[in-house]
Amino acid sequence: MDKKKPEQNTRKKMVRMLAFSTILLLSILILSFILGDTNLRLNAGSKNLPPSSKHLFGTDWLGRDMLTRTIKGLRLSLAVGAFASMMSVVVATVMGTGAAIFGKKVDNAISWVIDLFIGMPHLVFMILISFIAGGGIRGIVLGVSFTHWMSLARVVRAEVLQLQNAEYIHISRSYGKSAWFIASKHILPSVFPQIMIGFLLMFPHVILHEAALTFLGFGLSPQTPAIGIILSEAMNHISTGKWWLVLFPGLLLVIVIKSFDNIGEQLRIMMEPTSSNE
Repeated sequence: MDKKKPEQNTRKKMVRMLAFSTILLLSILILSFILGDTNLRLNAGSKNLPPSSKHLFGTDWLGRDMLTRTIKGLRLSLAVGAFASMMSVVVATVMGTGAAIFGKKVDNAISWVIDLFIGMPHLVFMILISFIAGGGIRGIVLGVSFTHWMSLARVVRAEVLQLQNAEYIHISRSYGKSAWFIASKHILPSVFPQIMIGFLLMFPHVILHEAALTFLGFGLSPQTPAIGIILSEAMNHISTGKWWLVLFPGLLLVIVIKSFDNIGEQLRIMMEPTSSNE
């Protein structure tokens, strides 16, 4: 009884952390739709105002409300992160499953491709793909998507290789079922939890790299309320004492990244009984 109580307290603590991070992210997302676009209009009479009750995050050099710009920029980052992460998960699942199912030659070829992608400089590779894709949101999504699937593909490959020796897989093969049938009906449902955890853990990295690309000026117009653009523009004014232009967007970006990282980590621990009981 005494042993179960610490385990229950640990699980309750993880659930509370999970709920807090989820509510925080949902609040930011809901707030991004509540805040109107009127605060993004140029206002010559409200330039460079410090944080106040009227403008909680202050205003920028064009009189735009920084709270509205920051929250809407985070919404764009979340949208790009979600789409890019899903694309990465699809690529990782196909590559990992194919490497484990379709024989040694396919496995060697896919493993070589994974090593090739991992060996290339990450940021340079993203910039190159984004530039080839023509920039814009599409370029950023493709650049981020095709550079974040390798680690998850290795995890999926390892899980599928373990499942290959399962008795129900051998029975399915003995009945003449195709590799596609086995993959879709038996293997993918079994590795789906690992894929979901991989998706959540990938999310903060995708958001951070999306912010890095927009910070460097790839893809989006300066008028777009993206976190990377906000931070990039603020660097020209921080030396004049406009600290709020960098502090609040950067702080909220870190909070969003840590919240997603916390959600993925807590779910991973909760799905591993041996880890959650430590």
